[in-house]
Amino acid sequence: MTLPFAEPLTPIEPGPRVVPEPPRRGEPGGEPCAICGRTDWIWADDTWAVFTPVGGSLPGTVWMASRTHVDSFKDLPPEAAADLGRIVGLVENAILALDGFARVHLYRWGDGGAHFHVWFVPRPLGMLEAVKHYLPLWEEALPPAPQSDVERAGRAIAAYLTRATAQP
Repeated sequence: MTLPFAEPLTPIEPGPRVVPEPPRRGEPGGEPCAICGRTDWIWADDTWAVFTPVGGSLPGTVWMASRTHVDSFKDLPPEAAADLGRIVGLVENAILALDGFARVHLYRWGDGGAHFHVWFVPRPLGMLEAVKHYLPLWEEALPPAPQSDVERAGRAIAAYLTRATAQP
């Protein structure tokens, strides 16, 4: 087992279902959207913005959000949906250009806010206990990296993306 926890772990029953679900940030009746007004991205174009996390344990982790207020893959404008693969590849290449990473995992959790966003989490080279679906568990269990390391990795990723997307 490659969980970052000591055994024995004890399964628990899930709580009662909450239906209807409460609105997320950015949905009518929910808290204000936390992404629409942000300008602290490390890189952006007209469609996408890339951000570094605060308090992350793996420098090189970034998240990307659509610049327009859309919720899911099905809601992306056709141009943004068509561009998603290109930009995901560029972000992955930017992260892999940093030293010490073997793979980049791409995650989409849709429960935080009503904005299309994905997370790029790099698996450290040789950290085999964090392969597959174990990486987010380890990322949560590891101590936070110095924010200066997170920001330094973010600047390198931003520089790569700026070079890769520069118009000739």
